[in-house]
Amino acid sequence: MANKAQQPPHLHLAEVTASQFLDIWKHFDTDGNGYIEGKELENFFRELEIARRGAGVDPSNPTFREKMKEFMQKFDKNKDGRIEMSELAQILPTEENFLLCFRQFVSSSAEFMAVWRRYDTDRSGYIEANELKGFLSDLLEKANRHYDEQKLQEYTQTILRMFDLNGDGKLGLSEMARLLPVQENFLLKFQGVKLTSEQFNAIFAYYDKDGNGYIDEQELDALLRDLYQTNKKEVDLKDLTGYKQSIMSLSDGGKLYRGELEIILCREPIV
Repeated sequence: MANKAQQPPHLHLAEVTASQFLDIWKHFDTDGNGYIEGKELENFFRELEIARRGAGVDPSNPTFREKMKEFMQKFDKNKDGRIEMSELAQILPTEENFLLCFRQFVSSSAEFMAVWRRYDTDRSGYIEANELKGFLSDLLEKANRHYDEQKLQEYTQTILRMFDLNGDGKLGLSEMARLLPVQENFLLKFQGVKLTSEQFNAIFAYYDKDGNGYIDEQELDALLRDLYQTNKKEVDLKDLTGYKQSIMSLSDGGKLYRGELEIILCREPIV
């Protein structure tokens, strides 16, 4: 929880490091829900204006509201009225742009999942913190990005601070996926359709007709359509195809096992 009496950190800097970026995020995301929204958003924009212009800013002034509206039109990529971590990376002048760098070498959620799977060998939806360094190293090499040991260590520690909030040495898939571009993070698409264990077990059993513990791509397609209709969401065929491909990248030879689908549809993000 950020201390409201504190001065906002680092906003005046010409360039912020990955660690400083996280300090800024935690300062303004005061409730720790993974978004800067409502009063947090107003505070962030006011302090950003002060840091950039060096003058007092009055939130009650209509000009302030108009500037804030223009600001959100530019940076709120998914138009949900709040700022997510990957959107903040577009706003702040981050050194080597840590998060944008991540997004460049993981251009799709399918790529992210393919790399993730090499580390989440037991398909629990977590990787051990001591494996994170190798995970990041793999992603950097995949993008032909040059890095030194010190920078890799800083990235590793920053991500640990972001996501290993309870210090149990594990990092969750749904948390790490927040580093993806908003439009690529298919896990966000299911935030409104999270199932209880009972609901998940019932729907999985319905589609796993033969009880062998997995479903295939066609069955997943039907399951996702059902979920969308049940939650009164519009089904965009292009989006559905993309989500399906991302989810199937968790599968084993086209077989999507119960535990893998449960990661996406059942587990709530840790905050």
